[in-house]
Amino acid sequence: MKPYPFTAVVGMPELRLALVLSSISPAVGGVLVRGEKGTAKSTMVRALAGLLPGVDVVDACRFSCDPVEPDPACPDGPHAEGSPAHRRPARLVELPVGAAEDRVIGSLNLERALADGVTDFQPGLLAAAHRGLLYVDEVNLLHDHLVDTLLDAAAMGRATVEREGVSVSHAARFVLIGTMNPEEGELRPQLLDRFGLTVEVASSRDPELRVEVVRRRLAYEADPEGFAGQYAAADAELAADIEAAQRLLPSVKLPDDALRQIAEVCASFEVDGMRADIVTARTAVAHAAWAGRTEVTTDDVRVAARLALPHRRRRNPFDAPGISEEQLEQALQDAEPEGPGPDDDGPGSGAPPEGGEAPPSEGDSQEPSSGGKSGGDQKPVGAGEAFRARRFEVKGTGEGAAGRRSRAITDNGRTIGVQSAGTKDGHPHLLATVRAAAPHQRSRGRSGAGLVVRPQDLRFARREGREGNLVLFCVDASGSMGARQRMREVKTAVLSLLLDAYQRRDKVGLVTFRASGAELALPPTISVDAAASRLDGLATGGRTPLAEGLLEAARVLRIEAVRDPLRRPLLVVVTDGRATSGADAVQRARQAAGLLAGNVTSIVMDCESGKMRLGLAAELAEHLGAEHVPVAEVAADTLAGTVRTRISGRAA
Repeated sequence: MKPYPFTAVVGMPELRLALVLSSISPAVGGVLVRGEKGTAKSTMVRALAGLLPGVDVVDACRFSCDPVEPDPACPDGPHAEGSPAHRRPARLVELPVGAAEDRVIGSLNLERALADGVTDFQPGLLAAAHRGLLYVDEVNLLHDHLVDTLLDAAAMGRATVEREGVSVSHAARFVLIGTMNPEEGELRPQLLDRFGLTVEVASSRDPELRVEVVRRRLAYEADPEGFAGQYAAADAELAADIEAAQRLLPSVKLPDDALRQIAEVCASFEVDGMRADIVTARTAVAHAAWAGRTEVTTDDVRVAARLALPHRRRRNPFDAPGISEEQLEQALQDAEPEGPGPDDDGPGSGAPPEGGEAPPSEGDSQEPSSGGKSGGDQKPVGAGEAFRARRFEVKGTGEGAAGRRSRAITDNGRTIGVQSAGTKDGHPHLLATVRAAAPHQRSRGRSGAGLVVRPQDLRFARREGREGNLVLFCVDASGSMGARQRMREVKTAVLSLLLDAYQRRDKVGLVTFRASGAELALPPTISVDAAASRLDGLATGGRTPLAEGLLEAARVLRIEAVRDPLRRPLLVVVTDGRATSGADAVQRARQAAGLLAGNVTSIVMDCESGKMRLGLAAELAEHLGAEHVPVAEVAADTLAGTVRTRISGRAA
């Protein structure tokens, strides 16, 4: 089927421009497309490949070497000067989220290496994408070990495969394009920063535009060839414009005034590192070439900043991307030689940027809450600034999805042993394989330098690493938690644990209980943004149905055990331990705790405060078989200080 034409996509001018600029100058670093499902993200990316000029490659080279400057370390080389070459279309290579590492970077045939003494390397997707486009749909769901591989390739421009002393390296320069739905989880900061540009897309609310989108899509599905033919001329014209901009690109000058504007803008938005300045400069040059200019202007810098800076302003995964137009214009003016003086208002004058939030004042934290008609409901209280939380682990060793929380047997990690063929797939272990094959060489009639290796001789490395877990929060939202300062502390601690879960690649879920029942406020998801949003809007009030909260948590864990049996759970119960709703509330809470005890690793985050404490949360922890952690000790720094104090006391 003919791909959907690029020029047939309705609207989305920013995404169109970002893709075009990355095509003109691959050094920009690719594009990250963020948006809700069904917004034609993938359609537009796949259509882009048809607009790119073809590339000249050496004949029979699996690594797409340029005949003018071939890779001297090419595994299919070395290529002699004047080697036969041909021209082929630019490639768009799609990297599946669940791809194995060997499929991405390539694989070595260890059996041939031992038997014949040759390096038999099978190229992977990175080799196929060299000098083209590498597209990752749902890039935020990519496994950590594949993210690390992409980071290495993006930084070095090469892919390297090493297996037990055998190493192969080849060039891997590509334009990285990723699409993602933020509702399904955020991207690791390291990979996020590797994308040169980012664009937020959303479906139009204009009925006329929506009608046109449906009309074109139905026409395409009815006759793909005929529909593509209608836009062939427009696509060809756009492709010619891209090629012309590529030819003009080396002639574009970046004057000092434009460089000063770029530096002023990046400093104004307080981005980390210097990559933002470099990417903005490259994007401005590409935009000037696209506009047919040979010198970068203020307009080019303005466009480049809008595309290159939004995702670099984020300080944690709960910050929404975006930049303030007023702040951008002010920074551009400040960079002009005759701009405002140092006494004028501008960035850094103390006023928060548009869309930002001023620090809470003492008056804000002391504002009295108002009661309602629903049994003492109170207005939601915001959380404070998140801190670095302690790492809580699930007991034992699992085999779940790669992450950074609990011990697990994984494909990547330190080698702790070997296993025979047929037990579990993995990377062959060279030394163990040689040892297994060595005793049988004479009986197998070995001759020559190689070893006679049979499938039963192969041994595979058994590796231990870290896994991601399901962190289920069971939060008490009853009236006893409603004291404003206490709820702020609780939400801050839970927010910090959510940030920790994001960094450790966990799934998170949220159960709340108050009044007479419990509800699943957020089904388990990898989107910690969604959990933080639900937490922020959590109101308190009513009695404390502790038993119902624990039973709802147990129900959720049972369902998740069926859906994702390898992902082990960690239950975090946030409460002061009171149980006041219904008959025999305390006894029922203990019975519910008994159902969970021994079946799941649990933590009771004790929120009780004041001089007179009942110690009910500690009793709940005993019935759950859980670790009891006062809310003030959730912070990693607090734990370290406690340990140091105890060590000092013992030494004294």
